[in-house]
Amino acid sequence: MTRLFTRAATAALAALTLALAACSSPTSTTSASPSAGTPSASASVDVKTLTVTPGKLTIATGQPAYSPWVENDKPESGEGFEAAVAYAVAGKLGFTNADVVWKRTTFDQAIAPGAKDWDFNLQQFSITDERKKAVDFSTPYYTTTQTVVTYKGSKIAAVNSVAGLKDALLGVQIGTTSQADVTNLIAPTTQPKVFNTNEDAVQALKNKQVDGLVVDLPTALYMAAAQLDDGVIIGQLADNSGGDEFGLVLQRGSKLTAPVSAAVDALRTDGTLAALEKKWLSESIDVPVLQ
Repeated sequence: MTRLFTRAATAALAALTLALAACSSPTSTTSASPSAGTPSASASVDVKTLTVTPGKLTIATGQPAYSPWVENDKPESGEGFEAAVAYAVAGKLGFTNADVVWKRTTFDQAIAPGAKDWDFNLQQFSITDERKKAVDFSTPYYTTTQTVVTYKGSKIAAVNSVAGLKDALLGVQIGTTSQADVTNLIAPTTQPKVFNTNEDAVQALKNKQVDGLVVDLPTALYMAAAQLDDGVIIGQLADNSGGDEFGLVLQRGSKLTAPVSAAVDALRTDGTLAALEKKWLSESIDVPVLQ
């Protein structure tokens, strides 16, 4: 079973985004998160003294940042799932939207050991024991699975099982759990091609240098609908652990780790995370699991 996405689908998604934009902007009177302006019970006034710039919350994301995580590569807009989550966490910590400062990093820079010039970073970082040796993670704000995306007419477009991917040349972004999942869950006869960014990977797929890409589910949906001509989602990889958990990355040993985790937990409890997931990632459904 495959899923074909068209430009018309993209237009429909864009229309929905415009309709909801007024309530997602960080400068709007109605915040992107229902409770973003209400500090959590565990948030302390001292939190503002713990940040890299006292009184400001410096948040980092990727360069560039992609939909549906960040719309139009503008995290300051509060549009997109991770941009909205970031402002919601800021609100729970007692910061206003005006207190938030954005920075950009690469994926690898963010999870490398050492001092950070930002307070937390979010760009779909899966929480792993190996990464915990170098950085701290908040509690998870989203759980996903890895997904295989290709284009109509490719050699794997009609594949409906993991076995059908054994002879495929797959592409992955460097440093992501997609790399490990290709090896552990697919075990192809040819090592996957590794790319510095998903943008590079998409270009390689367009040039037919790879048969398909393995990325997280929402990214696959966006690629298939907006970045690829006749994009096809083959299916999700089965994950017995329940899927990758995404966490906010902080400097190892950061005094902000506990309050940031408490903020994420509060957003989960009050339904904010579920509401934002429904709003920004609502298309992440009805994709078959490859057995």
